[in-house]
Amino acid sequence: QVQLVESGGGLVQAGGSLRLSCAASGTTFSIISMGWYRQAPGKQRELVATISSGGSTNYADSVKGRFTVSKDNAKNTVFLQMNSLKPEDTAVYYCNVPGVRGDYWGQGTQVTVSS
Repeated sequence: QVQLVESGGGLVQAGGSLRLSCAASGTTFSIISMGWYRQAPGKQRELVATISSGGSTNYADSVKGRFTVSKDNAKNTVFLQMNSLKPEDTAVYYCNVPGVRGDYWGQGTQVTVSS
């Protein structure tokens, strides 16, 4: 079992920045990759960014060049640095860890970008 706790969401004006954190605990030795997803009202949950245990990253086209995913292996923590935020980035952001028997998800953190 892996437990995920996110933090760092909030309200920011367009063009601003936020940094999200996700701390993993439990059977963290089994973690191969960690990622961030988001879900806006009335929309499906979508991939934002992922980072593998080796450090390879993957981003949604909509956030490339603005968001950066990174991790601290010693602390089993993944970060999402979000710059040049846009109103369309408003969503609940979820931390994700793929699991053999199903994915693990954090509780979500709200990010609201005002225009």
